[in-house]
Amino acid sequence: MMNDLFTTLGSLDWSPLFVTLKTAVVVVILSFFAGVFVAYKVMFLGGRSRALVDGLLSLPMVIPPTVAGFFLLLLFSLRRPLGAFLYGEFNIKLVQTWTGCVMAAFIIAFPMMYRNARAAFEQIDTDIYDAAKTLGISNRRIFWTIILPNSKPGIASGTVLCFARAMGEYGATSMFAGNIAKKTGTIAQEIAYVVKDGNYMKAGIWTVIVLIISFFVIYFLNVVLSKKNHKKWKK
Repeated sequence: MMNDLFTTLGSLDWSPLFVTLKTAVVVVILSFFAGVFVAYKVMFLGGRSRALVDGLLSLPMVIPPTVAGFFLLLLFSLRRPLGAFLYGEFNIKLVQTWTGCVMAAFIIAFPMMYRNARAAFEQIDTDIYDAAKTLGISNRRIFWTIILPNSKPGIASGTVLCFARAMGEYGATSMFAGNIAKKTGTIAQEIAYVVKDGNYMKAGIWTVIVLIISFFVIYFLNVVLSKKNHKKWKK
């Protein structure tokens, strides 16, 4: 058993780990800025407009990832008008590329960041915002000095959930970006591939790696947030 484990570890191709981490980090950065910005803007929309926009932005949370991947194929396939235009005019190809892998993971993970940021914003007392407006403080300064600092726990949770979702994404990325070794092949795709071949030892190793990374990310979040909470309780 141990000999098989060391043999498998020695022959392991680590490219899925690098592709997964690289994709997850880029997706988190994009989702962080886009999610916080969009969540803040949605807060000022009216009833029906707000419900419509929120529904569209949250849709990837409730549809199967393979459906999202299929829609991306319909839009950006080289056989489709938009995909052909992007490739012909700008030499941009998204299908079966790492950029496409990032796009698919972003679409699936973005709602985690958006909804957590919006929930954090909604918990802030609107009287604070109104008081700041009466003092002549601009919306930009209110956002950076009042809203964002008071939303850190929720935004931090959204960031971790976004990272975890991007790291574990399989359906949309496999359909849209494929499983190209050292290019778009992620850990989730590698696990599915080796299980299909009956290599449970390699699948187990990759599973343990994912569990370790996920644990340390959650542990780091808990440490950061617990320090802030302890300070509150001591007052």
